[in-house]
Amino acid sequence: MKQDATKQDLNSTTTRTLERVIQSVPTSDGAGVKLRRSLGSQRGLYVDPFLMLDEFFSDEPNDYLAGFPSHPHRGFETVTYMLDGHMRHEDHLGNRGDLGPGDVQWMTAAHGIIHSEMPQQTEGRMRGFQLWINLPSKEKMKPASYRDVAAAQIPVVRLPQGGEVKVIAGRFGDVAGPINGNGANLSTDPLYLDVHLPAGAEFHAPIAQGYNAFVYAYEGGAEIGPPSQARLLPHRAAGVLSDGGEVRAKAGATGARLLLLAARPLREPVVQYGPFVMNTREEIERALADYRDGRLATAA
Repeated sequence: MKQDATKQDLNSTTTRTLERVIQSVPTSDGAGVKLRRSLGSQRGLYVDPFLMLDEFFSDEPNDYLAGFPSHPHRGFETVTYMLDGHMRHEDHLGNRGDLGPGDVQWMTAAHGIIHSEMPQQTEGRMRGFQLWINLPSKEKMKPASYRDVAAAQIPVVRLPQGGEVKVIAGRFGDVAGPINGNGANLSTDPLYLDVHLPAGAEFHAPIAQGYNAFVYAYEGGAEIGPPSQARLLPHRAAGVLSDGGEVRAKAGATGARLLLLAARPLREPVVQYGPFVMNTREEIERALADYRDGRLATAA
């Protein structure tokens, strides 16, 4: 089933409820970058196929200047979405990408990549997200690749009650995002929306039945679920949704900014060791040996 947020009779579908709230916790990564982690903050705390969500947000340069020096990945995808600031990506193949406000990088580490993500500023605000998405076993060892998407390439849909939706991946109504919105056919068929709502405004979006989904409130809070079963999703928390054909969110008194993520679950074993995500312990041991011996980031 293709994830397609097209117009339909929402009254005939089941509205997803808020099943679980995962509070983000402060942590650090890379060379000491301060951030908040919700999904992935504990072992096994993920929403298949989403493995981790980090939010980085600081006006203090000492919180981010050290960046993320050269490090490996294997077996999954990373999605970096910048709201403010300037980050440079470089990998072992000599590829380079510069991410500014509103830009996205969708990187498929797969067989292996060694890269760095370093701030290109010494003052001001650095703000954004990094999402990890698992790959199916049959794709974990394919060649690595990535795509940089400029902010200008991300369509924006205005909402009837005010506010807007940025369509990063998948579709919303008749609008296709630059990732997986026009037949790219990623195995997990991801939907990635950045939703901005003024105070009291409602948002509805169809989601394919059987897809796993969660909402992350990065500004304000929002009521999630049908009015009779609505629960508050607080600021800087991830809300895991039940199954159903649509999601409903209503912004609180100060408005809300939300990430809505949905995807086809893989239902495969997950064995993670730091930056390596495979299906078995033996595959993790191979990844460690490949990294040690210089084979991780060679052609598959």
